[in-house]
Amino acid sequence: MERRLVEHGKKKIDWAAAHMPLLSRLRSTFEETSPLHGHRIGMSIHLEAKTACLALLLRTGGAQVAVTGSNPLSTQDDVAAALAAEGIEVHAKHGASEVEYFADLRSVLATEPDLILDDGGDLVKLLHNGVNLRIRGGCEETTTGVHRLRILEQEGKLRFPMYAVNDAKMKYLFDNRYGTGQSVWDGIMRSTNLLIAGKNVLVAGYGWCGRGIAMRARGLGARVLVTEVDPIRAVEAMMDGFSVGAMEQMLERADFLITATGCRDVVIKEALAKAKDGLVMANAGHFDVEIDKLALAALATRQEDVRDGIRQFTFADGRKVYLLGDGRLVNLVLGDGHPVEIMDISFALQALTLQHIVESDQLSPAVYSVPGEIDRKVAEMKLASLGVRIDSLTPDQSAYLGL
Repeated sequence: MERRLVEHGKKKIDWAAAHMPLLSRLRSTFEETSPLHGHRIGMSIHLEAKTACLALLLRTGGAQVAVTGSNPLSTQDDVAAALAAEGIEVHAKHGASEVEYFADLRSVLATEPDLILDDGGDLVKLLHNGVNLRIRGGCEETTTGVHRLRILEQEGKLRFPMYAVNDAKMKYLFDNRYGTGQSVWDGIMRSTNLLIAGKNVLVAGYGWCGRGIAMRARGLGARVLVTEVDPIRAVEAMMDGFSVGAMEQMLERADFLITATGCRDVVIKEALAKAKDGLVMANAGHFDVEIDKLALAALATRQEDVRDGIRQFTFADGRKVYLLGDGRLVNLVLGDGHPVEIMDISFALQALTLQHIVESDQLSPAVYSVPGEIDRKVAEMKLASLGVRIDSLTPDQSAYLGL
């Protein structure tokens, strides 16, 4: 059984690797230069085929790598087994309890990493709650994780330098928008087998992830509704052609609801009480706190699992609403996450940022932006992988622009 699990996971990893030209190019360079030699990297990340390719790349760069999952429901056991068979230290399993999840995080920290690669901020949180390690630096790839880092920085509690990979242009413009936009609908359509065209789709949050989800919903033929707390983003959503309003107002009309805010209590009891019969709810934010699951359970007179990953809640008046993936990241719990080519871009940023940390002088504790030259290098690599050439400025043009 274990052998079949490893073989199945290896096929997934091989498929992803064959469609990740940026990591392939970096692998060739890392084999020659070993830029991460002598370093130990602790990774907390959604553990599936694409992230396995990143872990193997970092090992190729000379690092010792220990990996755990950043979400118990997104860990793929076959990939974890295959990665372990390749010599990577893995501490993760699908469906881990909360106790097991944090034990796995601590197991990664027990390898005494000096570099951190985090997804959502749980690993960094432990490093600020009694775990005393000398961390040279790290990077964070999610909106939620960067937000948590900035709070630590503002409070003067951040103990080591962290790079906000999420804020790099080659990350949020593509991963957050096109990656989330496609993968969220992959997860929803795969799990529900329902038609999207002609339905009312409510997107909570109009950041880059929300933009991508709304754009893809429109492309599928849906009427798109948006809720926002930021008036500027609300105006932007309106000028992009979407209907904008308050949650309680919009939820009465919605056939699908997707939350993408990174905040908690976005859909609370008062709004849920007004939900349209048949509403399908999914979350695309990092944690399962955007839809109030306790309120949902309190409103229901009966609950039952009606399909893999879909729980039905029946209200006293007979209305039924559905929650996908227990309110966790729908694109990973009920899908395979972002498209391979998108994560190829994001993980190239991650790898080059870790290399940058190693090659930099000792940095003070702060949240840093990914250097512009790394952003540009990844963009150039992507264009080269597509066989695309672009123009460049002449010396006169550069002088005219003051560059």
